Amino acid sequence: MKIIQTEEFKDWLDEQRSFIRLRILLRMDKLEYEEHFGDFKYLGAKLFELRWRNGFRIYFSRIGDNTLLFLIGGNKNEQKKNIKKARILISGYADR
Repeated sequence: MKIIQTEEFKDWLDEQRSFIRLRILLRMDKLEYEEHFGDFKYLGAKLFELRWRNGFRIYFSRIGDNTLLFLIGGNKNEQKKNIKKARILISGYADR
């Protein structure tokens, strides 16, 4: 499975502390090479949410059968704002 990252996601990931970034990158590897999603939820309108127990969230969309578009990351406290932004990013990506 291929993973594409938006600039917004890359910026968010770069802001994370190294051990948090490592946990996220390990999960991304499991997705890419094993197609193992772990705890995730479908939010409707092509939007999914990867979830961690500590509150971290990554919002993504599927493109076809083999590609994931990582839109934005955040935490539980910012969930509503991040979902809204992720939906805007999906529509912007679809326009390309």
